[in-house]
Amino acid sequence: MSTPTNPAAPATTPPLAGLRVLDLATLFAGPLAATMLGDFGAEVVKVEHPRRPDPSRGHGPAKNGVGLWWKLLGRNKRTLTLDLSSPGGRDVLLRLAADTDVIIENFRPGTLERWGLGWEELRAVNPRLVLARVTGFGQTGPYAHRPGFGTLAEAMSGFAAVTGEPDGPPTLPPFGLADSIAALATAYAVMTALAGRDRTGDGQVVDMAIIEPILTVLGPQPLWYDQLGYVQPRTGNRSRNNAPRNTYRTADGHWVAVSTSAQSVAERVMRLVGRPELIEEPWFSAGSTRAEHADELDEAVGHWISRRTREEAVDAFEKAEAAIAPIHDVRDVMEDPQYRALGTITEVDDPELGPLRMQNVLFRLSGTPGAVRWAGRPHGADTEEILTGLGLSASAIAALRDEGAS
Repeated sequence: MSTPTNPAAPATTPPLAGLRVLDLATLFAGPLAATMLGDFGAEVVKVEHPRRPDPSRGHGPAKNGVGLWWKLLGRNKRTLTLDLSSPGGRDVLLRLAADTDVIIENFRPGTLERWGLGWEELRAVNPRLVLARVTGFGQTGPYAHRPGFGTLAEAMSGFAAVTGEPDGPPTLPPFGLADSIAALATAYAVMTALAGRDRTGDGQVVDMAIIEPILTVLGPQPLWYDQLGYVQPRTGNRSRNNAPRNTYRTADGHWVAVSTSAQSVAERVMRLVGRPELIEEPWFSAGSTRAEHADELDEAVGHWISRRTREEAVDAFEKAEAAIAPIHDVRDVMEDPQYRALGTITEVDDPELGPLRMQNVLFRLSGTPGAVRWAGRPHGADTEEILTGLGLSASAIAALRDEGAS
C-alpha cells in the first residue's frame, strides 16, 4: 500500500524536512506532539505493538470500522509494528534510533529501562538523540509511577476547581484539554532541545509532565495565592477581572459570547446597548470593579441581545468595534467564513475512506508552509518497507514476525 499524498501539499520544502521522529507514545499528548512535527515536514514513524494498536484507533466514532480520531492523530506518519519488550523489537528500535533525531514516548518511568531501551542505551547508539518523555506526573517525585491521564491534570492543576457555576461542582472539559496543551508544550520542548543540540552537538532528555503545562495556561493563580492568599473561585461564564463578560441568548435561540477585557471596548458595548450613563459610574473605570457590578451589566447587555437575532447582534457589535463571537458547534465551524478564509479545515484524500475534512496545520508560514499530506494509516501499513529500509532481509523480517516482535 503506497503512502497517499495530498495534492494540495505545497511544492516548497517544509521547514522540518529531514528531521526523523519515532513516535512510541499512545493516546494523545505524545502522539499529538509528533503529529505537529510531521505537519511541518518531519519524517514521523509511528511505532505500535503488533497486537495492541494505539488505543486512539478505537476512541470515538468510527466509519466502516475505521476510527476517525486516528485519521487526525496519525496523519503524516508511517506506521510500524514492534514489540519493544521482545529482543527482536529492542534490536530494531536501537537500529532505528541510531539514525533518528527525536523519540517521543509516554511509558511509565522505568519501562524503557526495563526493556534495555533507556536513555543510556539510546544515547550510546546516538549521542545526538532527543528523547521526549511525556508522562502524567514526570520522571521523578512521589506520583511518578502512577498511571496519568489528562483528566487527572485537569483536576490537579486547578482547572476543574475554577470551571463551572459558582454553586455547581468542579467541571472537567469534554475533550483532551490537558493532553493537547501538553502536546503543544512537548513540540516546543523538542524544538528547543534541537536548537540546543545545534549549539552543543549533544542530544538530551525532555521530561514533560502533563500536570504542568496546563498550570501555566491557567495564569497567575500561584502568584496571586503567594502574594495575596487569593484563591480564584468558580464564576461560571463571568470573570473576576472584567465585565460584562458572559454568554447571552439571542432572539432566534442562538448564543453569543461578549468580552470586554479592554476598557475602551467595555465603553463601546454600553453605548451600543443604550446604557451610556453606566460609563460615568466611578466603578466602571476598571475591569475588577466592573466585575463587582456584573449583574447590572449582564442585565443591560443580555436584554439588548435578547431582542435581536444572532446575525443582527454580531453585525451591530462589529460596526461598534466591540468584541462578540457566535457560540459555534462543529456544524458552524465547518461553514464559518473566517475559518474558510484561513483554510483552517482542509480536505485530505484517504485510501480507506475517501475525502476527509479535518483541522489543518496549526499556523501559516509564508515561506515554508506545512501541510497534511495524508491521514492516519492502517496499523502496521509501512512495517515491511521500514524494516527493509533498515537493511533487514526477507528472512529476518519473517523471523521477527515469528517471534511476535513485529
